[in-house]
Amino acid sequence: MNIEKIRKEFSFFKANPKTHYLDSAATALKYDKAIKVMTDYYLESGVNIHRGSYKLSYLATKAYEEARETVAKFINANSDEIVFTKGATQALNLVANSANILVGENEEVITTEQEHNSSVLPWLDKANELGFEVKYIPLNEEYRVTVQNFKKVLKDKTKVVVINHVSNVLGYINPIKEITKLAHEKGAIVILDAAQSVANVKIDVKDLNVDFLAFSGHKIFGPNGIGVLYGKKELLRKLHVYEVGGEMVAKASKDNIIYQDVPFKFEAGTPPIAEALGLAEAIRFIESLNYDEVTDHIRKLKAKAVAELSKIEGVTIYNPKSDFGVISFNIDGVHPHDVSSVFDEYNVCIRSGHHCASLLTEVLGTPGGTVRASISIYNDEADINALIEATKKAVSFFGGYLK
Repeated sequence: MNIEKIRKEFSFFKANPKTHYLDSAATALKYDKAIKVMTDYYLESGVNIHRGSYKLSYLATKAYEEARETVAKFINANSDEIVFTKGATQALNLVANSANILVGENEEVITTEQEHNSSVLPWLDKANELGFEVKYIPLNEEYRVTVQNFKKVLKDKTKVVVINHVSNVLGYINPIKEITKLAHEKGAIVILDAAQSVANVKIDVKDLNVDFLAFSGHKIFGPNGIGVLYGKKELLRKLHVYEVGGEMVAKASKDNIIYQDVPFKFEAGTPPIAEALGLAEAIRFIESLNYDEVTDHIRKLKAKAVAELSKIEGVTIYNPKSDFGVISFNIDGVHPHDVSSVFDEYNVCIRSGHHCASLLTEVLGTPGGTVRASISIYNDEADINALIEATKKAVSFFGGYLK
């Protein structure tokens, strides 16, 4: 894989030549051509879609719907199963908004302690309102989800399983296909948070057979402000509308509303047109890469980072066997935010804190959270070397001992 060539596709590196960006799990850098297609839309057209009967509106509508088709093909879905949202958070909340038709009093929702807040908190909120219980799959000694432990909590009264594909803190890939099969045998639906996996794992919703799936554009080198909700069509049709307004209505009178069919009934108002075009361009970029080469590159860098961090006395790594390029660690006795401030002095961008995964912080026993370095396709050995040197400097600064 030609990393130098890939880095040329991201103006970030030209603007920040001395910066080592290791925070792609929070947000990936933006692919230049994705930005360009958005800019071209605003400069050359900028008109609305699905409304105008003139040529420019027709062309903008065509481009927007072609972007939907690009997303659909990317995950092997049908285009009418793809809803554009403002992000994975809104997509996941859209499904939870219909909790009352999916799960009832004295029934159960299963999730994990690995989850991002956007995945689990909507269901905890609805549990208080509707009287169902939220159960958690026990994590093993490595903090992984296993099929065996899923079976321990799966019951006849399980109606919904909400789970991440890849943990944003630990980088573990979960056995989704097996979990989905078991859940469906009990008549439960499966909602998959794919925000962390979509850039690195080839997703096939038909093969996984999940009922809903969500991801964000900014995690896959695309723009902020756009996400995707995939849902099986018959289930999408059952969901309550999340917003009511323009375009999503087929007909309205003083005492009645007839909504458009899916996916349009969930896209009220003027949609994120430029962002959809940018997302589609980012997807085309990902599809131009070789998944195996990408995975191999990231895992090699991660292995080097783990090996070198492990040699530094006073560093605790919580996921040394992560499946992808996410490394969560702490310097003993030092708050993660203090560590990250030292890293910043050496132009190393990492994340510190809870990573919007509050439940996992409790499981790890790290009240302040962790330091997280996340590796992506554009990172190289120089970035890893900078990470190691910054860690040594931080340990030394805070009074630790170098091995």
